[in-house]
Amino acid sequence: MITLFNRKELIITFSMQKQSELRQILNDNNIDYRLKTINRNSPSALNDSRARTGTLGQDLNIAYEYIFYVHKRDYDLAKTLL
Repeated sequence: MITLFNRKELIITFSMQKQSELRQILNDNNIDYRLKTINRNSPSALNDSRARTGTLGQDLNIAYEYIFYVHKRDYDLAKTLL
């Protein structure tokens, strides 16, 4: 079981295709992982500019950030596979 205390950040990508490939590699090798997805265009308490401008002028290829975490004991194997 992966928790906040025993996980390690494996990789960050903005590509939906790449995150799909990474998930497949980890699944094929029975490596448990957690995936955090961040919508870079969603408003936040600190920066609420999207409400005024929408996505005008923003690169939609980097709209989502995907952060992979694995258990610390699986990190070296997972890094090698990627």
